[in-house]
Parts: sequence; C-alpha cells; structure tokens
Amino acid sequence: MAAPKTQTLERQEQITQAALDLINDQGVSGLNIAGIARRVGIVPSALYRHFVSKDAVLDAVLDLIRQRLLDNVAHVRKKTPVPLNQLKLLFTRHIVMLRENRAIPHVVFSDAVYNGQPDRKAKVAQIITSYLKEVEFIIESGRQDGTIHKEVVPATAAVMFLGMIMPAVVLWNVSQTKFDMTAHINTAWPAYERSIAVQIPKEAS
Repeated sequence: MAAPKTQTLERQEQITQAALDLINDQGVSGLNIAGIARRVGIVPSALYRHFVSKDAVLDAVLDLIRQRLLDNVAHVRKKTPVPLNQLKLLFTRHIVMLRENRAIPHVVFSDAVYNGQPDRKAKVAQIITSYLKEVEFIIESGRQDGTIHKEVVPATAAVMFLGMIMPAVVLWNVSQTKFDMTAHINTAWPAYERSIAVQIPKEAS
C-alpha cells in the first residue's frame, strides 16, 4: 500500500501544476513566482518554502512532464498485452495529454527554458530519450511476438511514432486549435500501423 502524501508533497504538486497552467496561458516568459503563488492561493514567500527559485519550479515542471509520459506507458501496458494496441493507445493518450496541457510544447521547445541552463537542456533530452526507449521496447515486443515486421528498426520506428504527434500538436497550437486533431488521429495511426504491422490485430478498446 502506497504511503499517503505529505502536505509538503501535495503543495509542491499544486505549485508545479499551477506553473504549467501559467505557462499554458502566458508562455514561458510569463512564468513568475507571484503569478504561480496567486494561482495556488498562497503568498510568494510561502512558495519559497517549497522551491528556492523559478528555475527550481521549471525543473519540477520537467519532472512532472516526464512522470506523465511514463504514466501513459504504464497505463497502456496494463490495458492490453498486444504491442500494436499498446502503441495505438499510447498515441491517443499522448495527443490528449498535449491537447489538455498546451504548455508542454512551450516548455520543451522554448529557448527561454534553456537560456544559461545547459543541464536543463540535457534533462529534456534525457526525458525524450527515455520515452523513446519505452516506445522502442513496445515495438521490440511486437517484433518478438510476430505482430511487427522483423525488418522494422525499433529506434527508427519510435522516432516516427513521436513524429506523428509533435508536428500535429504544433499545428494545432499555432492554428488556434483549427487544425483537425481528431482527423489526424484517425488517419495517421492506420498509416503508421500498416508500415510496421505483420497483421492488423483487433482494435484496442
């Protein structure tokens, strides 16, 4: 049984989510301690009890993004044992996550996040690499069980998988949500599946 969260941990999570929400509304340049504290309902001095600086909050935001990516992977593995269906569910969940958290692409791609912070750039690279490794593992599982072509290179197919998502989300953002994400999901996944699948399994529920 998991231990209950402490009040400190809960407050840190509230602050981190508030920072993500603020970036969603105002971009990385709009992130400031006063704004975060206002969203949480505390005074700025109280926020400093949990994070020593705005940079520390940004690092926590990156940790939150990493955890949500890994949670998505864990969810699809519990949902179905079929690798191709895991990939389909992961594809959909990833897009939903980015649609609900438009700040994530801002954090990942903003130069303001990395300015004078080479360690943070390395951290983002590690987050993306770790996620791709999880996708590679699913693809390799499909190669092993015969549902994905042996000729498929897992590392390449994993990058292609991510490539179905990020450009579409960028288009959705810059078009003020006019880009039809639902249509993209409905057409991109079958094309990807055909490119790697030996046979089409039953659709994931």
